[in-house]
Amino acid sequence: MTLVGVQLQPQNCTMDEIRSAWKAADAAGLDSIWTWDHFFPLFGDPEADHFEGWSLLAAMAADTKQAKLGLLVSCNSYRNPEMAADMTRTIDHISGGRTYFGIGSGWFERDYTEYGWDFGTEGSRLSDLRDALPRIKARIEALKPGPMGDMPLMIGGGGEKRTLKYTAQYADAHNTFGPPDVYAHKMKVLDEWCEKMDRDPSEIERTVAIDTSADQLAWAEDLIAAGATHIIVMTPPKFDLDPALELQARVG
Repeated sequence: MTLVGVQLQPQNCTMDEIRSAWKAADAAGLDSIWTWDHFFPLFGDPEADHFEGWSLLAAMAADTKQAKLGLLVSCNSYRNPEMAADMTRTIDHISGGRTYFGIGSGWFERDYTEYGWDFGTEGSRLSDLRDALPRIKARIEALKPGPMGDMPLMIGGGGEKRTLKYTAQYADAHNTFGPPDVYAHKMKVLDEWCEKMDRDPSEIERTVAIDTSADQLAWAEDLIAAGATHIIVMTPPKFDLDPALELQARVG
């Protein structure tokens, strides 16, 4: 069985529209619902309306009943690692134990520039992520009460030398993108890192994000053959859920 979820991108929409979308996705039986951790639109009008992701995730946790939830993915640079762990644990309790802790090294320079963080370099951001991951794991262990559910730690990104290594060391789930041949290669590299780390590769959930274009929806079976166990359909406003629901009927 392949899980199918949807990412609701919080730009160029109203609060009523995005809340209605996640309630509809949950009621329709999609396996997971996600948003992102940015402060400005990633495409289209750069000055369009936009909402902050962690606040949305907390509201989503309160509004939904069955779907798994998460940020795809949060940016390590934007919050102290211990604080992010505590925030996620709290949202996990609001959701009744349905929350992922998604995290990545960050990449969207405008977020950094306008909110006052040092953008640094790709290497420095990856080093910061490396240093944050054990702190996150330690804080989760120390929190009282602990998470209500499994609260899987998901790392997002496709870097073969560092990101996939950190996934093998620390993560319960991994997210990246297609096309299928690229995804198959990344999963092979992840398996190789697991072997080096003496980690059972089956312990890591393999998720992949695709958009709603016809060619990417057609990738589904090949992505599953390449190792994907969870496909997340990125759904821009106005939040048409039909592609994800049709995909769930096909592969779920």
